[in-house]
Amino acid sequence: MSKKRLQVGQISYTNTLPVYYYVQTEKFINKADIIQQYPAQLNDAMAEGKIDVGPISSFSYAEHAEEYVLMPDICVGAKGPVNSIFLFSKKSIEKLDQAKIALTNTSATSVNLLKILLQKCKGLSPSYTVMRPVLSEMMVEHDAALLIGDEAIVAKRSDHGYFVYDLGQLWYEETGYPMTFAVWAIRRDALEQHEELLSELHHQFVLSKNKSQRDFTEVVEYTVKHFGADTDFWHGYYSGLIHDFTSEQIAGLEHYYAYAAELGLLPKPVKVTFWPADSYTTTSMN
Repeated sequence: MSKKRLQVGQISYTNTLPVYYYVQTEKFINKADIIQQYPAQLNDAMAEGKIDVGPISSFSYAEHAEEYVLMPDICVGAKGPVNSIFLFSKKSIEKLDQAKIALTNTSATSVNLLKILLQKCKGLSPSYTVMRPVLSEMMVEHDAALLIGDEAIVAKRSDHGYFVYDLGQLWYEETGYPMTFAVWAIRRDALEQHEELLSELHHQFVLSKNKSQRDFTEVVEYTVKHFGADTDFWHGYYSGLIHDFTSEQIAGLEHYYAYAAELGLLPKPVKVTFWPADSYTTTSMN
């Protein structure tokens, strides 16, 4: 019986680019397909078995922790401002009790992080509506709107006059922890059939991440060309992101899962499980 090609997901956002930019894709010709989607789409495709490995919302990992394991060494997180996940509001955040909030339909982690921040940390009780990520439409009948990724970056640069809150910064102020927004997950049922290929893919991801972090210049030039803004903005943006899955990142993520369970967003707290279990080798461990 021939092996099926490995289905590799890729998030269509700039925040994962350092992990993919230097991957030698020629190593995977005839062995793997790379599929670009938004986080929420990848979450669904992974759950349905259409994607074998890729970056998904860290909340989605918690929902399927018995079916997935995580690649060590790589994630998307921040300790403080993440600069691509924003709550835009017509009033200050303390005045959002009973407010109507529009949520992007492209996220799981950030949507639930916002609920934790507003309901558990600030004691507010807003109502939520899920919408496509267009700020002008979201704010017509709502007091605030949550955007993530490149849509959030573009909206932040526009002259809209709203209060703007960075969810990474809010989380850090409330808990003292960094936040991990995306993780690279592997379906357990893909491990046996593709173990060697997955190992090489992980190796390529880590090499790309490390090379990018040593010098973001080439990644920034690519991003400016394809997404606009200037080099200073993107250098600052990439420098503020965390792509190393450190012990501190794990602690912050498991704290987030515990809060989510307290609010009933998850049935129980979740612990992070890596593949392979005995080779957590990130050089950035605290």
